[in-house]
Amino acid sequence: MSGKVIAARLAATQLLHGVLFDKKLLSNLLALETGPLERLSGPDRARAQSLVTGVLRHLGRIDAVLAAFMERPPPPKVMQTLRLVTWELLGEGTAAHGAVNAAVEIVRGSRKAGHLAGLVNAVARKVASEGPAIWQNQAPQSLPSWLARPIAKNFGPQSLAPIEAAHQAGAAIDISLKNPSRAPEFERALNAARLPNGSLRLSGRPQVSHLPGYAEGDWWIQDAAASMPAGLLGPVKGLRVLDLCAAPGGKTMQLAACGAEVTALDVSAARLGRLRENLDRTGLQAQVIVADALNWRVGRLFDAVLLDAPCSGTGTIRRHPDLPVVKAGMDMADLFELQAGLIDAAFGFLKPGGRLVYCTCSLLPREGEVQLSAALGRLPGASVAAPVPAVPPGVEEKWRTSEGGWRLRPDYWPDLGGMDGFYMALLEKAAPAQ
Repeated sequence: MSGKVIAARLAATQLLHGVLFDKKLLSNLLALETGPLERLSGPDRARAQSLVTGVLRHLGRIDAVLAAFMERPPPPKVMQTLRLVTWELLGEGTAAHGAVNAAVEIVRGSRKAGHLAGLVNAVARKVASEGPAIWQNQAPQSLPSWLARPIAKNFGPQSLAPIEAAHQAGAAIDISLKNPSRAPEFERALNAARLPNGSLRLSGRPQVSHLPGYAEGDWWIQDAAASMPAGLLGPVKGLRVLDLCAAPGGKTMQLAACGAEVTALDVSAARLGRLRENLDRTGLQAQVIVADALNWRVGRLFDAVLLDAPCSGTGTIRRHPDLPVVKAGMDMADLFELQAGLIDAAFGFLKPGGRLVYCTCSLLPREGEVQLSAALGRLPGASVAAPVPAVPPGVEEKWRTSEGGWRLRPDYWPDLGGMDGFYMALLEKAAPAQ
């Protein structure tokens, strides 16, 4: 079997080892200039990434199948190859001959593990012949206890199974339109479905840059849930709005498209480079500033501030199935403290009578509900805005939480393909007494 045939598979096993053994984020591994993907063609890079996300999304099912045919796990790098071939055989329906032979060749080529090629051959053939029956009886990938416990406590234990099912199903590609009135046009041109909030959901995994309207800047990729927080501010035309932690720019473009005078601030110059590229492509305008919001000084206060704070990212497991593995055991105390500090800074940038949206793509209450309650008790003049200027289309009142925010979950809109997990809330800064 030629090296070209196994190139994507070999890279996938290396990426899996990086995630599962070294506990590195898949996004960081994919971005390495000298990483596993460096010599692969574009299609092979995409194939390797698809294989890895498939394995991670179904890791529990895969390991249950393999456990039936092994007395004990082999060395980690061999285990990654077995996980990969199991996913190909049972998850993708790849022909046994090609998938098994590729797995054997990958292990045979290893200086330290070459002697285990026979084991890989035997186990993989058992998986092909006897594995389907075991595979069919496995439940979706379970959430790790560090995440399952707070979800069950906050949303109820009955929420776990549908959230896990949503994670296993993965995420489609959603887009936001620069001009929402053109939705019918792009529904037809992109063969897309319009979601209740106005986002368009694409079918399949098309090459986005080749689709109608992309080069012209008519739309950008943005999960439906991620598009909702900006809508809490209501009409923003003519208002000075600060987008904190703005990169890669989806919310900045939303606000600019609605006529706001936007300042986009982020601590990462590299990530702001992507924001500038998005602004150039869409023809939208914003002032872009590289700065740490905790140390930034503003001359003129803003009418509104949107803070999409750094967080655990646990609401995005549908598209980032490595997160439960990599984040396990991580001390998040510094992250929670950073979020509180950013809320305080954002509130300070707001003029009296102004409004602040706080949001995170997290399922952890400590990054959402708890942060809002703490901010209300800490910040003089802060209150939950009532009435909300405009609840964004698609946001249901039953998603409102007791402290006054909204909780978006992956298992919502199950018949439409779900959404990312998000928390969002709207605060108001009291105006001076007359």
